[in-house]
Amino acid sequence: MPTNLAIDDELLTEAQKVGGHRTKKDTVNEALKEYIQRRRQAKITDLFGTIEFDPAYDYKKQRRRS
Repeated sequence: MPTNLAIDDELLTEAQKVGGHRTKKDTVNEALKEYIQRRRQAKITDLFGTIEFDPAYDYKKQRRRS
């Protein structure tokens, strides 16, 4: 979908160099993927302390064959 955006040329050029991307489109798409990934990871950290932990749980037991 074609979109017109007013993106800072210096930032885009810097990102393109740092990321080693050949095109502006590749640079922007990669940046959006990284943005989404970081936001999702940040949401996971919100779960710390909210899930019950059973210290007696043996995760290796599930790997053993009967």
